[in-house]
Amino acid sequence: MKTEFITFRSVTPAQRGQRVLQKAGVDVILQRTPRFMEERGCGYCLRLRPGDLHRAVELLRRENVAFSKVYATVGGNLEERML
Repeated sequence: MKTEFITFRSVTPAQRGQRVLQKAGVDVILQRTPRFMEERGCGYCLRLRPGDLHRAVELLRRENVAFSKVYATVGGNLEERML
């Protein structure tokens, strides 16, 4: 199953990102960064439904919400996305 993540350095920008995306109708879950991603140095992330990643990144950029990186998992493999 494909899962998409937007990572943040701390909880405050992650919470702000969650509010921005939810207000725009994007389903997100705020969570601690999964263990398999921890070595990448990000503490919190927003988990998105497949297909919402591009729209979510666009909304965060428009609202000046700082995020770290964007990832997608497919079958347990983590891939950084360049958007």
